[in-house]
Amino acid sequence: MPSVLLTAQEDRTLILTLSDPATRNSLSPQAVTAAIESLNQADQNPEIRAVVLRGDGAHFCAGGDLNRISGARERPPEAQAASIDLFHSLVEAMRSFPKPIIAAVEGYAAGGGMSLALACDLIVAASDARFVLSYAKVGFSPDGASTWHLARALPRALALELAWLAEPQSAERLHALGVVNRLAEPGQALNQALTMARQLSFMAPNAVATVKELVQAAPARSLQEGMNAERDAFVTNLFHPNGGEGLAAFFGKRKPDFK
Repeated sequence: MPSVLLTAQEDRTLILTLSDPATRNSLSPQAVTAAIESLNQADQNPEIRAVVLRGDGAHFCAGGDLNRISGARERPPEAQAASIDLFHSLVEAMRSFPKPIIAAVEGYAAGGGMSLALACDLIVAASDARFVLSYAKVGFSPDGASTWHLARALPRALALELAWLAEPQSAERLHALGVVNRLAEPGQALNQALTMARQLSFMAPNAVATVKELVQAAPARSLQEGMNAERDAFVTNLFHPNGGEGLAAFFGKRKPDFK
């Protein structure tokens, strides 16, 4: 049975769970397609303010199913290219999704599973979690935008080390390098991720979306372009109803009720 995607909602947070514990939640086209559909639906649902992505059981995600990938060698290369394009569509959906996506990582995030974690906005990992770009072990190169994300998060030599040597990296090391945001006690990554999601869910959704867009676009912008984008965004958010609510709450010494 290929992996499936389970969905649940806790308060304002959508929880997406990759589920196939027997294969450490390896990716399947069905699960990837379901994740894209879930994000599209959550984008249109004002009751959803954040998303947490996790794996079922002891691990986050083992990446692609090598049995399925091995079978791809019997088909035209275009078939595997289409499968990767589907995975990349999920990464694009995650990056363009205006609401925060938090990875809750227990156990292993390997291959495409690490790519998936890197595509999230924030990563909460159990202190004993392990991350590995395992592609090189079987003579492959990475997909899922892992090299794109690592090249922007780490010095060039470190990004190459992770992709070339395919050695498991501790959550502690990646936390020290700034790739992992928060460390949790083993078994508590989901709870800590939900705490972060809850905190974000009470912030102004328009401002949260603006910050995500500004940060993502910043590397491709000049200083002047970045400042212009910040100016325009500030003015837009100032005159948004949530801007008025935020100011009224500040002067009224109360918590804001952002819509």
